[in-house]
Amino acid sequence: MTAPHDTPAVPPGTPAPATAPPGASAPPSAVAPLPGTKPHDLVEAAGMPIGAGEIKATYDPRLTNEDLAPLQKQTWSSYNIFAFWMSDVHSVGGYVTAGSLFALGLASWQVLVALVVGIVIVQVFCNLVAKPSQKTGVPYPVINRAIFGVLGANIPAIIRGLIAVAWYGVQTFLAAEALNIIFLKFLPASQSLLEPSFLGLSALGWISYAILWLAQAAVFWNGMETIRRFIDWAGPAVYVVMIVLAVYLVSEAGWSNISLNLSSGPPLTFAASIPVMLSAIALVVSYFSGPMLNFGDFSRYGRSFAAVRKGNFLGLPLNFLFFSLLTVVCASATVPVFGRLITDPIHTVQAIDTPFAILLGGLTFVTATVGINIVANFISPAFDFSNVSPQRISWRTGGMIAAVGSVVLTPWNWYANDDAIHYTLGVLGALIGPLFGILIAGYYVIGRQCVHVDDMFTMAPTGRYWYSRGYNRNAVATVVGAGVVSVAAAVLPKLAKSIGLVDVTWIASYSWFIGCGLGFAMFVWLERRNPQMPTLAASDAHVSDGHQDAPAVVSHHAHPTGS
Repeated sequence: MTAPHDTPAVPPGTPAPATAPPGASAPPSAVAPLPGTKPHDLVEAAGMPIGAGEIKATYDPRLTNEDLAPLQKQTWSSYNIFAFWMSDVHSVGGYVTAGSLFALGLASWQVLVALVVGIVIVQVFCNLVAKPSQKTGVPYPVINRAIFGVLGANIPAIIRGLIAVAWYGVQTFLAAEALNIIFLKFLPASQSLLEPSFLGLSALGWISYAILWLAQAAVFWNGMETIRRFIDWAGPAVYVVMIVLAVYLVSEAGWSNISLNLSSGPPLTFAASIPVMLSAIALVVSYFSGPMLNFGDFSRYGRSFAAVRKGNFLGLPLNFLFFSLLTVVCASATVPVFGRLITDPIHTVQAIDTPFAILLGGLTFVTATVGINIVANFISPAFDFSNVSPQRISWRTGGMIAAVGSVVLTPWNWYANDDAIHYTLGVLGALIGPLFGILIAGYYVIGRQCVHVDDMFTMAPTGRYWYSRGYNRNAVATVVGAGVVSVAAAVLPKLAKSIGLVDVTWIASYSWFIGCGLGFAMFVWLERRNPQMPTLAASDAHVSDGHQDAPAVVSHHAHPTGS
């Protein structure tokens, strides 16, 4: 039942294995090697890294390419998962989010409790999402085929992909702003490039954006193994600089002059602080809701589910708490050192105003933002868009569609517009909750952790996941029903307040939880009322059983003809 796990990790965007689907043209790597030729030789000749999913002869080419097929090998360790979360947490956005909780009027211990509770919830949910992909070796959009249907899975894939494209542009723009600071400090003549602007962005802004756009594309284009190496390095690098920054600021301020209580305004009573703490917890969960939904894109590479769980524990509660403490120390020290509270790390190193600090700090936080952008907003649409048309859109092509789309959106224009963010990303973001609830309900409650891997790659009407013309109508109805409520909770309160009706904007903080809970409950109710998902036997050799402790990718060598 299990695949071996003793060879290098299997990056997407790599040559197809020897078996190709019927009707598909065989790529060069699918040709049998000459006697004495090693697989490494063929891969190196193609200039591409080793590995891919294995495609069975029964897999339909309309649903299959080597990036979406079940992995042959899974070798990511708990450190690789830990490093993934370091890249996700160690960003300007993560820094500002942790520091912003104090602006809610909470005491230090209350902020700490909110951070810990919020990140533990994220850890639990990430473990839930991780399991189906780790056990089957397929990415997020493919595992959804078992729940939404082989064609219906494009619904969650496109929604998640569009969200990622939008935020990919925003994160690249924020990193470009940091790079602008370096240019202005070391090349004073670049000041002349700030005016005029083209499509709302200055010439210097375009230069910085282009540099980072190309750098991210280069890392992505080299495949998942290169991305793994990058995030293995980027996360710890940010820690080093953060610790150096904290030591410098504390030494300048003196420890006795640092207060860890950054709350502003009058202190809240205990009763009044409860709803504020709940909002802070919801803010932490919402911040991670995007990468949490498609975490299966990464957990599929885990050598075991135990390794993934350990990496999540190290990378979420422990890592997030330590990074938050560093954030609070650095932000607190800015008050005695600079005379004002600075919660943006880029502005902090700019305020130090020494060439070395600006260069080191600027490049570090640029690297951090690139890291989170690749793992959270590049890889997701790469798989999602590839899932729509696997034979036309490879993993690399899907990623580049996202990269080009991020420029077309001109994120620098609408990022400064609160209404644009609220009503555009608010609508898309509110749908993440229902999609999460449906995935969890489908895999754990209705499917009982059993997935027929081969049937996720067949268009045959007799396939278990064909449902009604490729769509599970229960899943589609749940997305619509729960999505309407979730979107309404996200956008209507602000609209009601703006026209003077009633102020219930606090509801928007819980739109993810509303959508998730309603999506879960509605899908379970519909499936029990009118069952669509198949009941599978764990003893079936073609079924991945999530109850097994060992890695449970169905062996692609034991059953070469499929089912």
